[in-house]
Amino acid sequence: MSRRIVLTGGGTAGHVNPNLALVDSLRQAGWEISYIGSQGGIEQELVKDLPFYGISSGKLRRYFDWRNFTDPFKVLLGLGQAYAILGQLQPQLVFSKGGFVTVPVVVAAWWRGIPVVIHESDYSPGLANKLAVPFAKEVWVTFPETRQYIPRAKVVGLPIRSDLLMGDRQRGLDFCCFDSSKPVLLVMGGSSGAQRINQVIWQGLPSLTDRYQVIHLCGKGNTKPELENVPYYRQFAYLTTELKDCLAAADVVVSRAGANSLFELLALQKPHLLIPLSTKASRGDQILNARSFAQAGYSAVLPEEELTVASLLAALDRLWQDKDMYIQNMQKSSVQNPIEWMVAQFSNISRGDKF
Repeated sequence: MSRRIVLTGGGTAGHVNPNLALVDSLRQAGWEISYIGSQGGIEQELVKDLPFYGISSGKLRRYFDWRNFTDPFKVLLGLGQAYAILGQLQPQLVFSKGGFVTVPVVVAAWWRGIPVVIHESDYSPGLANKLAVPFAKEVWVTFPETRQYIPRAKVVGLPIRSDLLMGDRQRGLDFCCFDSSKPVLLVMGGSSGAQRINQVIWQGLPSLTDRYQVIHLCGKGNTKPELENVPYYRQFAYLTTELKDCLAAADVVVSRAGANSLFELLALQKPHLLIPLSTKASRGDQILNARSFAQAGYSAVLPEEELTVASLLAALDRLWQDKDMYIQNMQKSSVQNPIEWMVAQFSNISRGDKF
């Protein structure tokens, strides 16, 4: 009988892409894979070629919102749905990447005696993973510093999509109608874009395009038709298959500081400037991520509170001058892509399960 695994994670691409990075290796190792995510969530758009099961999900907001009174009922409904789906699928293992949709899945798996492995990408664990940790057989983390929050966690790193490492610079330049006359700056704001970064990029376009050819990933619904014909500037809501080539074409990158982006840039050894999401809009996990990478000598950092056209241009000038130093530091990194190790561990952890 073949082995069956359920992947779960959602809410943002950061909770989905590491799961997807495992798919090819899991299949090669003989696993049948299913995915449980939230109904209508971003994960339903991203998970293309796996059986997908949508469940009801809610979240606990750190501010007053009437939905904090109604969402617990959604979670209870999702718990019942997850319990039924797991009974139908009878997996040997559940692997959870976080996001509030995973809490009912993890608890339902625990009720059914199915081993659960949780992976936390960020420096500080999110609330969903904090709630789910007591129900997990193992907890894996990306940053060594995360063990101060979860002492029993194992530091394993972050699975990186192998296709991102196979980009072609010339293909990326051709896709953007660019050439080799100026360096290429790639600006990424995450799967939903970043309004503050977008505004500063648009305000600074004359100066930026004087120095760089700019690829700007604005986020869904954020592109501006009036900027379509600006020389040395290409805007996209997001990129899928072309992202690897645009990353290969990029000489420097401006990015948020989500863990996926950090470790992808490290693997690609791209000089980058991080603008972490501020505590006004997050729990501060990106600030901690960025601090860790800056201390390791991999990243330049510009706090969002200090972001202006002038400060961005100055930070990019410093990054360009010091780019060789950052590349050398990244080349010395001992961080490895842990996909094969993780897949091997899944086999060990799932042995002896009742199914």
